[in-house]
Amino acid sequence: MHFPGFCRDCLAGQPAGLRRCRACGSPRLVYHDELYDLTLAHIDCDAFYASIEKRDNAELADKPVIIGGGKRGVVSTACYIARIHGVRSAMPMFKALEACPQAVVVRPDMEKYVRVGREIRTMMQELTPLVQPLSIDEAFLELRGTERLHHDPPARVLARFAQRVEKEVGITISIGLSYCKFLAKVASDLNKPRGFSVIGEAEALDFLRDKPVRLIWGVGKAFAETLERDGIRTVGQLQTMEETDLMRRYGVMGKRLFNLSRGQDDREVHINDPAKSVSAETTFFDDISGYDALVTHLRHLSEKVAARLRKSGIAGHTVVLKLKTADFKSRTRNRKLEDPTMLADKIFRTGMELLRKETDGTKYRLIGIGVSDLADPGRADPPDLVDPAATRRAAAEAAMNTLRDKFGKASVETGYTFGKSRAERFHEKLTLKSAGNPDTPTE
Repeated sequence: MHFPGFCRDCLAGQPAGLRRCRACGSPRLVYHDELYDLTLAHIDCDAFYASIEKRDNAELADKPVIIGGGKRGVVSTACYIARIHGVRSAMPMFKALEACPQAVVVRPDMEKYVRVGREIRTMMQELTPLVQPLSIDEAFLELRGTERLHHDPPARVLARFAQRVEKEVGITISIGLSYCKFLAKVASDLNKPRGFSVIGEAEALDFLRDKPVRLIWGVGKAFAETLERDGIRTVGQLQTMEETDLMRRYGVMGKRLFNLSRGQDDREVHINDPAKSVSAETTFFDDISGYDALVTHLRHLSEKVAARLRKSGIAGHTVVLKLKTADFKSRTRNRKLEDPTMLADKIFRTGMELLRKETDGTKYRLIGIGVSDLADPGRADPPDLVDPAATRRAAAEAAMNTLRDKFGKASVETGYTFGKSRAERFHEKLTLKSAGNPDTPTE
């Protein structure tokens, strides 16, 4: 017998109108007119880093937990108890502790988080080969055509998957089920934690109508302010506008506003979307204004970026310098190279040139360096006929890398980084900013 819904706890089919499962009494029932027709899901782990720390330390179970580092750091994530007090990801740590002084602050353990993320991703790939990771803790899944394999429709397969993750991994996930990526992602955020939300095609226009424009992918704070100045605050207002008018006002973004405001998103789930950039950054214990002090950090970060490029087998065509002032204002500077590079030396020296123009007495709390416009490594770093010294430095760097691979990262250092304190290094974090790289450490 076909039932219009089911129980997320015991998976028993449910007749319409029930508030609790007739088999187990659970209130976690799922009903939707399109429940058994939808196949595209977004899975997001709940407060991923904090959930893992609570799993591994029972004393943290009922306490507000913040994952982050040091008084000058920022919040990587916070558990839901801490969020009730107003703590949010990317919030400066001192503000987070002002909002929730009783919170327990735990240093991030990225190796552990990546290991758990890969474990969950492997479990996802047992459901369908079409898994597109967005970061360490979230992914899109396309389950079309898997019903014969699993002997169940995707909705029930996903509910069973959530149970398995909770039982075997020890953390919870939230699931959004829809007909397109945009609304699957929106759905997964609706009822966290342990959420399971469905947005169907028939209801899309009505669902979106009263939502703020910030809901639309790509509309950040600055662009939302631009739209508000133009009198546009809700998605429903966009639904009444013509595509040509939106494109005339906002260019390519106008087309996205037109389509997504109507729930139109034809992006498919792709395996292994290419990374867009590779970068490393560090937040200082105390604000720094001096060029020489900043250069020391810049060299160490450049080496981190180059190591990740080598490991991933990619090169970058554009060097990007990131700075954040003491009052949290960001500065980003970039320079395109003649040839793509994988070398720390070239990244570092380009970064130094960009940095020199920014050391005007301004105090900085963060510095970062990275590369974008990723390219084939076969085209990277040809011999420099104009600057033979650059070729010699490249050979020296290759020798250093060989020693580090054999004896460890600290076995050899440059004059720029020698003697840098371990405490400072601890605060440096490596981020791989990508549309689909599975090891991106973001939540």
